[in-house]
Amino acid sequence: MAGTFELWTDKGGDWRFNLKASNGQVIATSQGYSSKASAMKGIDSVRKNAPDAGVTEIER
Repeated sequence: MAGTFELWTDKGGDWRFNLKASNGQVIATSQGYSSKASAMKGIDSVRKNAPDAGVTEIER
């Protein structure tokens, strides 16, 4: 089973989403969006821009 996006409004009225792995674990959380349409664009952006994303390790 593929991951799932969960979409909701927070207490302040902003739209947010989580990306959950097939095991139910949250693997990404969005910023707040002022509209549902903007949040959906954020989901579309994750879908389009991350399928082949590389990993960069940084030292702190």
